[in-house]
Amino acid sequence: MSMFDWSILNEVYFGNTVANYLWFAAIILVGLVFKKALSKLFSLALFSLIKKVSGSATSNEFHELLKKPFSLLMMLVVGYFAFKQLEFPWDQPTLADKWKPAVHVLGIIFRIALIVSITWIFLRVVDFFALILFHRAAKTESKLDDQLVPFFRDGLKILVVILSFFFMLASVFDVNVVTLVGGLGIGGLAVALAAKETLENLLGSFTIFLDKPFTVGDQIKIGNVTGHVEAIGLRSTRVRTLEKSIVSVPNKKMVDAELENITERCLWRVKFHIGINYSTGPDNLEKILEDIRNYLDQNEKIDVNPIVRFESLGPSSLDVLITYMVKTNEYEEMIVERERINFEIMRIVKLNHSDFAFPSTSVYIEKAGKVNG
Repeated sequence: MSMFDWSILNEVYFGNTVANYLWFAAIILVGLVFKKALSKLFSLALFSLIKKVSGSATSNEFHELLKKPFSLLMMLVVGYFAFKQLEFPWDQPTLADKWKPAVHVLGIIFRIALIVSITWIFLRVVDFFALILFHRAAKTESKLDDQLVPFFRDGLKILVVILSFFFMLASVFDVNVVTLVGGLGIGGLAVALAAKETLENLLGSFTIFLDKPFTVGDQIKIGNVTGHVEAIGLRSTRVRTLEKSIVSVPNKKMVDAELENITERCLWRVKFHIGINYSTGPDNLEKILEDIRNYLDQNEKIDVNPIVRFESLGPSSLDVLITYMVKTNEYEEMIVERERINFEIMRIVKLNHSDFAFPSTSVYIEKAGKVNG
């Protein structure tokens, strides 16, 4: 049996030995194999630091949030140490100057990716703290904390991104951040003018929290949009419409336009006309009105004093005005009750030997007499 020839490890291909390639492959393989385990270990270690304030939020939820950003960070670190095992053309003194621009660009790309992955982790940690606050807010009766949580979550995320951006400028591009911030003070007016709409929406969100025209969960109507408020953000408010689609309404419009909070209403007004045939006699019509009025008076879901009146003699019908108030603030419940009442009105009309009229025109033809010449 021949022994393994270890000298093959020292053979050079494309400027690197076989041993260098094996080390490169081994590091990449170890990173891929243990990526999930290390990600879980890292999230558990970090979760143990905040376990006391985690409340009902679990370590599995924390791990799910950190899994992707930590995997990215780990692969960047693994890739860095793996590529350190190889020799590249720019590692040769004679070619270093020629490859210097490319090395500089690759270094910038790697450091930006590293900062982005760490920033992503911080953003997911913010999401986890927001999840903790959501669990606590769900246990309270007040809706104010339900809308404050996403507001401060988004604000804290913006702060993390801004700080990360300034750190990137300082560490990657060697920018003097203090000088840059001072320069922003001079150009602040121009920035404010350019971001006028964004600032108006931001001020609108503060107005919503201070004035409280609605809260998360309320059903509102603004312009042509009707639905339930799902979230109030820094820039816009998300509304789930009756068609179950999501509409994002800018906060500026939420405070400038006429807004109806349907949830705050205790009654829903219904008003319509019905047309009765002209063949219906006065006694029958009075009986129809009385029966409809009695039904509405006895209906527990209808507020007191409904209006049922013979309003006018229309062109093709006896017009009856019906107005009542449904005791609900839910549109769907009002629709169901109105349907039930409409069916009952049809029965009342039929039971009183009458019917509904429809637009019609009577034409009378008069015969002209012959004229003798």
